[in-house]
Amino acid sequence: MGIDTGCPTGRLFLNIVGSIAQFERGIMLERQRDGIAAARAAGKFKGRAPTARKHTAEIQALATEGVTRIEIAGASGSAKPRFIVAAG
Repeated sequence: MGIDTGCPTGRLFLNIVGSIAQFERGIMLERQRDGIAAARAAGKFKGRAPTARKHTAEIQALATEGVTRIEIAGASGSAKPRFIVAAG
């Protein structure tokens, strides 16, 4: 299906489709916020658990032993930038 955006009718159609998509996205985000608020009120939503912060002491100990940051990140299965922050 080709849409000719060189004519006014094609541009109108494209703008209408884009507006509908933007409206749907807004509705989806509103439902998501409402669902999260309801889950928090029920005590079921706690968010993502911190991973690197739990292991900060362990990471710092390995870093002082001379283990490279890439090896530390690889051994724990997490991303390197998170461990760079934790290793200090």
